[in-house]
Amino acid sequence: MRIPLSAPDIGEQEIQAVTEVLRSTQLSLGPRLEEFENCVAKYVGASHAVAVNSGTSGLHACTRALGIGEGDEVIVPSFTFVAVANAVRYERATPVFVDIEPQRLNLNPNRIEEAITARTKAIIVVHTFGCPADMEEILAIARKHHLYVIEDACEALGAGYKGRKVGGLGDAGVFGFYPNKQITTGEGGVVVTQNEQLAARIKGLRNHGRSDSDDWYQHAELGYNYRISELNCALGITQLRRIDAILERREAIAKIYTEKLTGVAGLILPSVSAADCRISWFVYVVRLAPQFSEAQRDHIVRELKSRGIGAGRYFAPIHRQPVYRTYARRAPLPITESIAPRCLALPFFNRIQNDQIEEVCQSLMHLVGEIRVRARAVV
Repeated sequence: MRIPLSAPDIGEQEIQAVTEVLRSTQLSLGPRLEEFENCVAKYVGASHAVAVNSGTSGLHACTRALGIGEGDEVIVPSFTFVAVANAVRYERATPVFVDIEPQRLNLNPNRIEEAITARTKAIIVVHTFGCPADMEEILAIARKHHLYVIEDACEALGAGYKGRKVGGLGDAGVFGFYPNKQITTGEGGVVVTQNEQLAARIKGLRNHGRSDSDDWYQHAELGYNYRISELNCALGITQLRRIDAILERREAIAKIYTEKLTGVAGLILPSVSAADCRISWFVYVVRLAPQFSEAQRDHIVRELKSRGIGAGRYFAPIHRQPVYRTYARRAPLPITESIAPRCLALPFFNRIQNDQIEEVCQSLMHLVGEIRVRARAVV
């Protein structure tokens, strides 16, 4: 792609930090790991942070550490990345899909209680596209029904909710640092929590079930190789030092897109602000108007790509994936099923240039206009 959908922002400082690790004698479980964890915990406002090799590993470690298992149910959105449901199934628990609200595209608190049963043990809240979910209402529901709350903040590093950073509000929060995120460690993730015992359990799980007090070949429980290398942590430390500037830049890009696309017939734009919240811009996702079909959205994606412009279909609902078609829905998911086929992610990364944004917008407007003209001709 001439204009990719996403691109990591790696500079000389990051390269130097990784090179220093390569010249050291310790590539795993060393001082950069502890430093990275401390930096993330301080930034989020959490007491503890445990770095792992992916956001997915972090979600799985949380479900395991909280004792979620076979026979339990976990409420999740369907409008999100599949890892959320996968982490539940890894422990043979059942993901129960609940609909989203139509503005922020996060779990709808008004739909959660009707999905709760005697088997429900937790709620996984996704801060979709970096926009905070309504944590006040969701936490109140969780307390009422004695449920755990796991925040999937993999798309939302730096997002704020009523004066606090997301990820540190529930029983545990998970961040992901894949190359398309606000900052990257290449591959990697971090679990944050205020609970010391939970953090210790997750720390053991990431290293084959070995606690800090055990010898190297002594293992207290079944665990996993979810370790993250010193290389990844060095990259993350350096990236995190720039987080404020990165978030400001991404906010500015979102505003430019909004200015250029406002008033375009057939497009519904994301809100660039939310009451009592700060959006941490992960992607810029527009929606086609309700009269557009999924096939027309997909046509636009193909045409943009043919012009060298990256585009993405965010998200394909999990409950429509072949591997999840038999899983539970307590109620229909009309908002998810209406919005998902019309969502379109545009190129969005720190170093995108204004002329590239202009080309994206002009191409998108042209394609949307063509579809509208053809539709009028048919009528």
